[in-house]
Amino acid sequence: MKQQVFPQLRMTAWDRTREFYVDGLRFKVDWEHRFKPDSPLFAQVSSEGLSLFLTEHADDCEVGGAAYFVVDDVDAFSSEISSRGIEAAQPPRDTPWGSREMKVKDPDGNSLRFASPGER
Repeated sequence: MKQQVFPQLRMTAWDRTREFYVDGLRFKVDWEHRFKPDSPLFAQVSSEGLSLFLTEHADDCEVGGAAYFVVDDVDAFSSEISSRGIEAAQPPRDTPWGSREMKVKDPDGNSLRFASPGER
């Protein structure tokens, strides 16, 4: 099924945000848009078929949002991003609802939770 919902997170500095998502988390930039050269940026980044909108437009949303991603192996993902300097706000742990999850914060304080299914 094609993704139908796109979480949108507020950012305040594209260069810093791009470095975090692209260099740190290995997302790719699908596209960038500005209405004029000096306008705020709106961009889409994606990883493994899942996409996020990132916006500098103050009236789109507030900083401090959240997104949830399902990955095959959260422990391997944690090790991978740690080797690129991304520190987990919460390291991988088993949850009472049966998944294994970790959380990272982007440069603007948005929460990104990565999870893999647990043993049932």
